[in-house]
Amino acid sequence: MGLSKPTAGAARSDDPYLPTHGNGGYRVEHYELDIDYKLAANRLTGRAVLTAVAGAPLSRFSLDLSAFRVPRVLVDGEPAKFSHRGGKLRVTPARPVEGRFTVEVRYVGNPTPVSSRWGDVGWDELTDGALVASQPVGAPSWFPCNDHPSDKATYRIAVTTAAPYTVAATGVLTARRRSAGTRTWVYELAAPTASYLVSVQIGRYDEVVLAAGPVPQVALLPARLRKNAARDLGRHPAIMTTLEGFFGPYPFADYQIVVTDDELDVPIEAQGMSIFGANHVDGRRTHERLVVHELAHQWFGNSLTIADWRHIWLNEGFATYAEWLWSEASGGRGVTAHARQWHAHLVAKPADLVLADPGPARMFDERVYKRGALALHALRGRIGDDRFFALLRDWAARYRHATVTTAQFVQLAGRHADEDLTAFFTAWLHRPALPGIAVEGD
Repeated sequence: MGLSKPTAGAARSDDPYLPTHGNGGYRVEHYELDIDYKLAANRLTGRAVLTAVAGAPLSRFSLDLSAFRVPRVLVDGEPAKFSHRGGKLRVTPARPVEGRFTVEVRYVGNPTPVSSRWGDVGWDELTDGALVASQPVGAPSWFPCNDHPSDKATYRIAVTTAAPYTVAATGVLTARRRSAGTRTWVYELAAPTASYLVSVQIGRYDEVVLAAGPVPQVALLPARLRKNAARDLGRHPAIMTTLEGFFGPYPFADYQIVVTDDELDVPIEAQGMSIFGANHVDGRRTHERLVVHELAHQWFGNSLTIADWRHIWLNEGFATYAEWLWSEASGGRGVTAHARQWHAHLVAKPADLVLADPGPARMFDERVYKRGALALHALRGRIGDDRFFALLRDWAARYRHATVTTAQFVQLAGRHADEDLTAFFTAWLHRPALPGIAVEGD
């Protein structure tokens, strides 16, 4: 038998919503990111080493990377030919790669967010610092990657910046060293993570310990917001315990909350981290539901990551339902009252969205969030509390740190229900008309 002829990896993914993000022919196992960031100049100098595995011999492959200057690319330690345009770094190694291989990319420039139909996402400047908000396509704004949610990898992230600033990144802080006016922060992220969930936050932040354990929980925030945060985040350990009761053990080593000194339109989700604006911390718990929502994403979105963006209701519907569960558990409005309110709201909306496939323009439509939560509440009413919560815990445990699809959830729900739920899920997930829901009592 002759040797198989090397092929070129596709410079696109098979995601029907975002085919230009992600690349074919390989998977990344690990990223080593070393970043030097000059705040005043918004200047990023980076070195990324990717350890990847090719499914078949590759003569060429590509990475997602925004408009940086790339002086050098090495593949398995040898210089490689490359071109960089249109957000793609196309690499031709000196010899075809097969099995496990490494790619080293040196890059430098002024990071800017990626423009998308959902606004500008990725690395962005703050008034006095920087943040990363990558969902869904912003990761290439600051490092070369295979930018698709299904390609989850481990990370080591080292960021060097001016010494007065705190750097928070996804993962566990393993080292911190100071030299000549700068400080380097090193984070290790051992759990497999999608590129859009990797984050760096830079600012003049105080650290507030919310809980020392069993899950360490800290908040990083401007000193001026400490008093407001003491109230707004004061129940966070109780929220963590409550969600663990519903969903099973928290899936990561620790949890960080970052509050920027700037206002943000919406909170930002990252693995083991959530980011809020100063406007979300008002000292009156006005936005506590958002705190719950972002924490719930650690189970649904981060540990269980959707295989492609069609399945986004598995992130947002579950996180919204968590808001309702906490509301009831903390003595607020009951879950059924929330369901009644939102069912009445959605039934007045156009019946033109299919929950299991909303389309790229509607990935973040309010109806994906609220109808997703209503579908879960309807399922709970159909199969009963014991089976419903056993299903949620099994779902979170069975696919821990993996990727998931709507079909997998439907199949697992059928096992727990011990009945045929085809008609139920067809109505809720695959038909635009909003089904009725039993909402008697609270």
